[in-house]
Amino acid sequence: MQTTRRATLAAALAAPALAGRAAAEDPAAPLPQAPGCYRFRVGGFTVTTVFDGFSRRGTEGLVRNAPLPEVQAVLAGSVLPTATYDGPYTVTFVDTGRLLIAFDAGTGGQMAPTAGLLPRNMAAAGLDPARVGLVIVTHCHQDHIHGLTTRDGAAVFPNAEVAVAEPEWAWWSDPGNETRSPEGQRVNFANVARRFAPYRSRLRRFTPGAEVSPGIQALAAFGHTPGHCIFRVADGGEQAMILADTTHRPELFVRRPELHSIFEFDAAAAEATRRRVLNEVATDRIRVIGYHFPFPATGHIAREGEGYRYVAAEWA
Repeated sequence: MQTTRRATLAAALAAPALAGRAAAEDPAAPLPQAPGCYRFRVGGFTVTTVFDGFSRRGTEGLVRNAPLPEVQAVLAGSVLPTATYDGPYTVTFVDTGRLLIAFDAGTGGQMAPTAGLLPRNMAAAGLDPARVGLVIVTHCHQDHIHGLTTRDGAAVFPNAEVAVAEPEWAWWSDPGNETRSPEGQRVNFANVARRFAPYRSRLRRFTPGAEVSPGIQALAAFGHTPGHCIFRVADGGEQAMILADTTHRPELFVRRPELHSIFEFDAAAAEATRRRVLNEVATDRIRVIGYHFPFPATGHIAREGEGYRYVAAEWA
């Protein structure tokens, strides 16, 4: 644990330049804090969650099927701001002892000025992008794949194979689907072509339900996007579930799984998936990791009333 504490301190010391710039642009932006990385074990696997920063938007229009005052009341009940909404980004790495796997690639510092911390926090965690042998893409939204490449199109993970679910790839790689997609998601078509370009010779498509790598099983969780997948990580009788974007921030969308976020491709399908997955992980007490959960982005889901609550992992 001493190693982890040194790593998180290093991450905090590395972050001020970026966070300081963000604070200068927005005096209300949070000051840089430790930690930037968090480790735990699943059997013999080492799992590291690495913070990439956050983006901020207003709460107006965030939820499609509930009035703003209702949404703000739920946020206030979790002691969160009611006028603004911060979406954290956390990339998960699993070291199986044979292979270092990244789940998604973060923002690449090419979105919000308060995001882009992944490279320095990876360094603090001792994770070298050149050692990553497999990047598993949960889905093709910008905040999950921008970090596959630099701004000038070079591969960030030069030695990695990239794996994506067949239905996800089939949708976003076919320009004919553009007019059949929600207007706000049509940017994904050009972005997918750009971000996957340097990996085309190392691109692998998998079927939901398949084992993508030993101990890593893909599970269909459609709705957020047409081929959105979550992943069961299992070894030595232990397991964890990488939820990707099954829910956005848990203080809102775990507590109220019926709420439809603006980020969803098919909101009704996303809600059905969310209810099914939350029920499973709560019933079976499976540890979860959420891409947009507050850092360290891992813990458990417990039932509460007609919804659920997120119980974050303790720092110990």
